[in-house]
Formats: sequence, C-alpha cells, structure tokens
Amino acid sequence: MCVCVSMYCQDFYAHSNWVELGYTDPYINLIRPDHQLENLADVATATCSDCASGSCPNPILSDILKEKKLTSGYMGIFSSVKPQGKCSHGGAADLTSAAIPRGGISKDERRADNVAFHNAAVTLATAASLQLLEDIRSAAGDKDFLRMMGIARSSVVCFVIDTTGSMSDDIDEARAVVYELIDSKKGTQDEPSEYILVPFNDPDFGPMIRTTDPDEMKREISKLKAKGGGDVPEMCLSGLQLALTGAPSSSHIYVFTDAIAKDINLKDTIIALIRTTKSTVSFFMTGSGARRRRSLRAASFNDYKDLALASGGQAIQVSKKQLPQATDVILDTSTSALVTVLQRARSPGKQETFSFVIDESLKNITIYITGKSIIFTLTNPAGVSQSQNEANGKLGTIQTVGNLWRIRLNADKQTGKWKININSKEPYTLKVTGQSTITFIYDFVESFKGPHPGYAVLSGRPQAGQPATLMLSVMGRKGPSSLTIGDVGLVTVSSPETVSNSTTTDMGNGDILVTVDAVPEGEFVVILSGTDKLSNSEFQRQSTTQMSVSKVNLQAVVEDSMEPGKAFMLHFSVKTQGSGGKYSIGAKNDRNFEMSYPNSLTLTPEQYANATLTITPPANTPSGTDVTLTMEAKSSNGLDSNYAVLRLSVVTKITDFVPPSCEVVSVLAADCPKNVSQCGPFQWELWANITDGNGTGIETVSLRQGNGNLTYTSLSAPVIQANYTASCCSQIVELVAVDKVGNVGKCYHSIEQIPDSVPPSCEVVGVQAADCPQDVSQCGPFQWKLWANITDGNGTGIETVSLRQGNGNLTYTSLSAPVIQANYTASCCSQIVELVAVDKVGNVGKCYHSIEQIPDSVPPSCEVVGVQAADCPQDVSQCGPFQWKLWANLTDGNGTGIETVSLRQGNGKLTYTSLSAPIIQANYTASCCSQIVELVALDKAGNVGKCYHSIERSAGPPALTLSLPLWLCLLVSAFITRF
Repeated sequence: MCVCVSMYCQDFYAHSNWVELGYTDPYINLIRPDHQLENLADVATATCSDCASGSCPNPILSDILKEKKLTSGYMGIFSSVKPQGKCSHGGAADLTSAAIPRGGISKDERRADNVAFHNAAVTLATAASLQLLEDIRSAAGDKDFLRMMGIARSSVVCFVIDTTGSMSDDIDEARAVVYELIDSKKGTQDEPSEYILVPFNDPDFGPMIRTTDPDEMKREISKLKAKGGGDVPEMCLSGLQLALTGAPSSSHIYVFTDAIAKDINLKDTIIALIRTTKSTVSFFMTGSGARRRRSLRAASFNDYKDLALASGGQAIQVSKKQLPQATDVILDTSTSALVTVLQRARSPGKQETFSFVIDESLKNITIYITGKSIIFTLTNPAGVSQSQNEANGKLGTIQTVGNLWRIRLNADKQTGKWKININSKEPYTLKVTGQSTITFIYDFVESFKGPHPGYAVLSGRPQAGQPATLMLSVMGRKGPSSLTIGDVGLVTVSSPETVSNSTTTDMGNGDILVTVDAVPEGEFVVILSGTDKLSNSEFQRQSTTQMSVSKVNLQAVVEDSMEPGKAFMLHFSVKTQGSGGKYSIGAKNDRNFEMSYPNSLTLTPEQYANATLTITPPANTPSGTDVTLTMEAKSSNGLDSNYAVLRLSVVTKITDFVPPSCEVVSVLAADCPKNVSQCGPFQWELWANITDGNGTGIETVSLRQGNGNLTYTSLSAPVIQANYTASCCSQIVELVAVDKVGNVGKCYHSIEQIPDSVPPSCEVVGVQAADCPQDVSQCGPFQWKLWANITDGNGTGIETVSLRQGNGNLTYTSLSAPVIQANYTASCCSQIVELVAVDKVGNVGKCYHSIEQIPDSVPPSCEVVGVQAADCPQDVSQCGPFQWKLWANLTDGNGTGIETVSLRQGNGKLTYTSLSAPIIQANYTASCCSQIVELVALDKAGNVGKCYHSIERSAGPPALTLSLPLWLCLLVSAFITRF
C-alpha cells in the first residue's frame, strides 16, 4: 500500500499543474485523507490553451494560473474524447492530445520545452515520497523500517531445526553453532541483521521466532528440547515454508534434521518460494533417510538435495558424531558480501574439468564439493596443483567430513583462470564462493506498453520458446562505473555447460537490460563476466537460484488488501503455449486460511482461461497479518508447470486518518549558557501535551531526536502530558506520537543559539551620472559616482568590501563602523558596478548598479479606480434600460509613453484624456447587458498593459469534494495504465 500511495504522489506532480502554479512544497492534502483537495477546476472550466506543436512550455490558461486552480491532464488510450477546453496528458499513447486544446502537461520525460517544470516535478515528487517514508519510519521505528526497505549490513540467518526425540545431539550442535556465530560476528560488519528460529516436530511446526538481539536468540535456542516423534518422517517442509515466507529475500536458511519429509507434497511450493525469494537453503542431514510409512509418496534425502541445489545451497549428509565438523559451512556463508563464482552439479557423476576465474577483489575463497568417492585435483593459473589427499597444500587447506569436501584457498591466491578436475561415478556438486563487493542482482522482466512503457518483474518462470529478458543491477568496488561488463548468459547447472547468446543494453546507473535469444533446457542460472577497472582483472559471478522455462503462464495480481472475516476474491488466468487439455490447479497459504478454487482448468493453446480463488481470513485475524499465497498450474502428465507467489495483507478498515496532536506548552532553558562549550553543568526542560482527540488513541510516544530523559503520563489519558529533561549540551528534541492505526504526530523544539547566517546589507544611496552621454562612443572624458551604505546589523561584522564588477576606484570608511560608507568613481565607459561585502563568518552581501540606457520593456499600468453598477439587475433578462460605468487610470511611468488606448472586450463607449498626460483617465459606459470590459494600453515601444472587470452576478460553481481514490483516478485519467 505504501508503494502504491507513493506512486500516486509522484504521478500527481508529473500529471497535474501543481508545478505550473508555482508551488515549491509538496501538497500535503494528497496523502492526508482527512484533508480535502482544494480549489479544483470544475468540469466546465477550461484549463489549457491549444498547442499545435504539442510541445508548448506552459499551455495552462492565465486565469487558471491567476486563480491557482488545480487541474490534471486527461489521458485517452482508446478514445480521444475529453471535456471541452481541458488539458491532456500528452504523448503518442494519449489520443486526447490530438483534440483541441492539443498538446499535454505531462512532465514524466525531460524535454527541451519542459526542462524547468520536469526538474521541479522530480524535486517535489522526491520530497513528497520522503515525507511519506518519514511518516512510515516514525510509525514503524528505525529497525523495522530499515528491514522493510531491505537495508541491512548483512543477510538474515535462519535456523530450521527438527526437535523430535532423536535430534538431541543435533540440537546441541545447532545451539553451539548459533552461539559461535553470534559471539564471533557480534559487532562486526558480518553480524547478521536478524536471527530467525523455526522449530518443527510431528505434527507441529513453529512458531517462528525472529529477533535482532543476539542474546535473545541465544535464550530462544537454549529452550529447544528433543521430544516426541516416533515415525521417521517429520514436518520439515512445513517448517521450511514458514521460514521462506517469514524471512526477507536473499536470506541464508540452515535446516537440521535426521528424517525425511512427511509433508513432501509441499516440495513444489518450496521450490516456488525459493525462486521467488532467492534465499539459499542448506541442509544438515544426520539420518539414514529410511522410510517407515507407506502412505507417503517416495520421499528421501534426495528431495533435500534437490531443494539445496535449486537454491544454490549445500546438502551435507554426515553422522551425528561428524556434525560439529560440518557446521563451519554456516560460519562461511553467513557473512556479508558473499558471492558465488561457480556452481555445478553432475548426476550421475563423471570425470570433468571445471574452470573458473578468481579476481583481485575476492577474499576468503572457499570451494565446496559434496558427493561420495570423490577424486579431485585443483590447479591455479601458474600450473601449481593440489589433490584431495593434501590436507595442507600449496593452494589451500582441505577438510573432509561426511559427503562434504571444504577447500579454503590460501590468502595469497593467484588471480586468473583456475581449474578443478573431479572424478566420481557418484552424483556430486561443486560450488566456489568468496567475499567481494563486485556482484549483481537480477530479475526476469517483461515489457509493457501504454502511456509509460517499461519493464515489469515477471511472475513465475520465463516462457519457453521465447527470448528471455533480464534486468541486471551490477555493483563494483567504486560503483558500477568501475566495471566493464562482458558476457551475460544463462548456464545449465546439472548438464554439460550450455551458454546462451545474449545482447546487452546499458540502461544507466548500473542497470543492464539483457535479452537472451534461447533459454537452455532444464535448470539454469545467470552467469556474468567482465573486467574490474581498478585492478584490470577479469571477474566471474554466478547467480545461486536455479530457474527453468515453462510453457504455462499463470497470472494473478493483488490489487487490494483483505479484511478480517470477509471473503477475498482473487482473479487469475492460465495460458499454455504447449498442448491443451486439463491442467490441475493448486494453492496453499502459510496461514491455513480457508480457500476455494477450481481444482482444474481446461486450456486451449494460446488462450487464457480465467478463474477465481476465494480466501477468507478468520474474523479474529489481527490487522497487519501478512499472508503468502502460492499458486500452481500443472499439466496432466506433470511435465510442465508454473507458479505465482503472492503477498497479501489483512487490514482492518481504517477510518481514523487524523494524526495525533503534539503541542509544546512550556520550555525552561534560561540557565543554558550562550557559549555551548560551557553547557556541561546546566539542564533545560520542556513540557508538551499530546492527544489523539476522537481518534483510536495513542499507541507510543518516543524520542526521534534528543539525548535527554522523556517521561509522560498514561497513554490512555485524553491528554498525555510529556516532560523532557536534557543537558544544555543536547539542544534539540523531537517527540513522536503514533496512534493505534499508524498516524504520526510530531513536535520539535530547539534551544540552539543560532550563529550569524544573515548576509551583510549593501544599499545604493546615491548616484551621480547626469554628465554621462547617451552615446557610449563619446564617454571618454566623463565620469560618474555612486555612494552605498554597507552594514552587518547585529551580525559578526564586515570582514572585506571589494569590487565584483567595475573598473573604477572604490573607497570606504572603517570596516569596524556600524555603517560603512562606500564611494565608487568610474569612467562613463564603465557603466556597471557590483560591490561585495563579506562578514566574518563568510556570509556575502552584494549591491549592483548600472547606468546603461536600457530600452523600455515595462508594459503600461492599467488600474480600475471606480465602478458604478448598482442599478444593474441580478436577472440579466431585465438588463435593457440600465447602464453601468467604470473609471481607470493608465500610465507608462518612466517609459516611452502611451501610443493607443482601446477596448479588447466590451460593447460600451470608451473615452479618455490626453495620451500625452502622465496619467490618462479613462471612462467606460455600457449597457448592463454587456457585463465585461477589458481595456488595452499600448506604449510606443510596443509593450501591452491590460485591465479587466466583470459585473457578472454568480454564486460560483458548486464546491467539488472528492474522495482520495476518486481524485487519484481523475488525476491519472480514466484510462491510464501503470506498472
């Protein structure tokens, strides 16, 4: 919801005339449902002038600008119809822009004709979004806000632990690993940003425990006890699903179990969640994997291996005694800036040589091999080799436990192309990782058309038989500009390497659009190569999560939130590019909310079949509950499928949109010294009243700024009295009050002694230039003079006075005088002067004067000074026998003089005094049937002055009150398409 509101906020400044009206601050009413949108141009009011070229700088009518009427641009994708006189959005996709008034007021793109307005719209949209995000931050708190925005020092670490009776030793080891992880990384840049724990048993799993406090995680994992169970299969995938839906994307998840999965039916759902979240899942398996229940489908430890490989993780199978030696993998991988250089899998195994590139930026490089009966030889670019039998060799340290080989390269590794030859008839996997700030993230995307064409993230798997499009964001040691991107392709992981051809387009700011001509068969990953400009060394990176193509397309879009106790209908569509027929439909949600949907759909190739899923949250569901819904469409033979993972929220309907009031009622700061260096022994106090009026009530009161002590009376009181006490060294305080639906109220106070920030004053008090000839070519023997007064008022005092422009002689009285008198004398050939005064803290004051003979560019003044219209009836049909009069004064000041005076509008009689008079007195007499008049005065240099008057009797248009959703719909037009 926040993202959608922010999008509408940004659209408002690009699509309305807010910028053209001269506003420089965001429109607060737009994000305050308790405030009405004001001064709207009604449907009958024309707002734009015709722009035949389609690129006029400002087509908004002068009356709209003068009256500050708010309007927007109409958008028509299917029709050119719009109300008469209304502005259009503009652009090729807007059919209304060809209807008069032509053109448009959209400021989405920067063009030669709208640079200033585009820049202003960008600035305001940014400020409005920041304002909204600041309110969200105040309501959520800093830590939750940063997690919501995906801003953290390192990834989240999540432990999913089997707690059945046979897991006692495994739980002890998991506990020891968590303790070591916390103690070794606490306070470092590798400290996890959050810890998550999900226990599972049979038939129970959960709850999910999450905390940013490492000591709290220690306490929670110390509570785990092994109990229950009996049959071997456990609810492992249910626990893993809870972790994948609750943890942020790109988390590291570690599963400890000694049993196969009882809930193997969740395997496809788990793969869909892995692909959506791009989280890495590693399994530590300590059992034999034997099955004891015939009712289960053929689950085995191989299912865990499949899931680990799909996520880019490890599937480590060891005995319970060996488990402590295997958990170094957790310490390796739960680190910041971890990147994958290479990952491959072979089943069945065979002898093969794999090459990979080590670049200068890589640190802590580790190679993992999982499998049985493994023989390998590692070779560096210089030809130095080390085999599996050399635990401590020239290239690194080798550790083996269970089915895992762990090779940690020496710190003095050599950059360039490395090779590893692996020989085994058993299935095996290979993974090379390291730490580096050279990395990338990606999404498969699809293009969309409309008024704002672009690319949207693809839901589910890319389509088979079509070129695939990816959007990559690359990061280098000194930003994306420090990299040269080479080849980008899709690479198969579990079969002989196939690299697809691709074309790349640099979209700027590190974003690269990649179009792949053919997607490989089977599971694949994205591989990227290039050059690090800082070291001039080649680098290689690979994504971890495996993807595959599908001929099935499942589309579903969540456009609203759910309400407790109410059925929520989600419309979805399924299409296949393959053979038609019956496709099964499956859906699961992580809250076990009641759902209904068709179990199957019959598809015709290349045609969408539409259906509806209904999900009903219980009436007692807390507002703010998140729900992850996974949907799948699968062919009858099970060979092709696709999925959609949707995030839904349960939100109680909110009627309270008014933020709490926070009012500072008293401040006691008289003891605080002006010299802050002497603040130590002194304190100051502040009292504030906080209330939510008729709202939902105050939930929290906290300090946003300030290092003092805050106390307050009961939050349930109608008026909460807050008291803040602080050292005079802490001179500002900001209180934040959040009500029970998230509205934020603030109050701020500062006792800072503001330093001198006012620039000096420089005032020209006299000029003597009468001798200077109008003909500059005759200026030689003549001079002119200027006198100015310069002062810094109550500031720090003037430091310097100098000439910025001018070739004359400058003198001035003492700089220590309250008012410095400056004198400037110059030849009439040097016609301009600019004096600059700088005070002692660097503030700059200036004064400028020119004796150039400037041509007249000022229009005449036309002022209505009297109107006599009392006899005119309100009923215009009775106007015939009545007249009205108007008197106006016209003058050209020091200009070239009035040339003509005439009527632009009006059918009456105009008379005026002599055109040569300094002030021309004009008189206008007309029938009451002619109710408007516009006088036009033209001076001898062609400048035009006007005055307008109307005696129309009008109550004005009815007040227009629109709800926020309706106004936003009008704002972006009836037919706008957004991503």
